[in-house]
Amino acid sequence: MEHINSQRFKPFGVAAGLIISCAVTAFLLLILALLLLKLNLDEEKINVGIILVYILSAFLGGWVTGKKSGSRKFLWGMLTGCFYFIILLAVSLLNAAGDISPGRVITTLAMCLGGGMLGGMLA
Repeated sequence: MEHINSQRFKPFGVAAGLIISCAVTAFLLLILALLLLKLNLDEEKINVGIILVYILSAFLGGWVTGKKSGSRKFLWGMLTGCFYFIILLAVSLLNAAGDISPGRVITTLAMCLGGGMLGGMLA
């Protein structure tokens, strides 16, 4: 019976990880926008900042999911990273701004999956 309860709890762990990922993304992108406004950063620095935001957000989401899952933490963290990527892609497609080239999409997917998996493994 305990095994069944832990199986039901894992999707809630993924949801908690996604909520953390989205909240961290919103907060860090707000800080990045304020830095852009105040310091007049160039495009290269902004791109590096966005990459760091994606990786850190996926990592923290995977870490939260890994803490809530009992086994196969890296898989649950990677699943969180996958769902986080889907959310990012959907927002990008709805916004229709920026570069949505296949190379950038694959790179972002790899960063989200890797960040989520690493967070799950270290949980």
